[in-house]
Amino acid sequence: MASKIRRDDEVIVIAGRDKGKRGTVQRVLANGRLLVSGVHRVKKHQKPNPQMQIPGGIIEKEAPIHVSNVAIWNATTSKPDRVGFKLIEGDAKAKKPTKKQRIYKSSGEPINP
Repeated sequence: MASKIRRDDEVIVIAGRDKGKRGTVQRVLANGRLLVSGVHRVKKHQKPNPQMQIPGGIIEKEAPIHVSNVAIWNATTSKPDRVGFKLIEGDAKAKKPTKKQRIYKSSGEPINP
């Protein structure tokens, strides 16, 4: 199944304490959450681990954010947008199946993979 938001998409936060921040999706987690670079940064108290050369202290890292709190960024209009799908017919003789392609809802342009 094709998901609406994928890794390496540029998104903007539309709700929460980081509203208005933009970043790229680093990971898509199974529970409907995303790791977005530079968004929802939290402080974590980390114990040192000498075997793995990890120093202790307070580190800052990205925490997951729910997919409903972000929208994909449309660079051509410089606005957040919604994602839709369009079916592209395959070639029956070449045995190419029908494909789903993600598009911007406002303009109908395809989203570059």
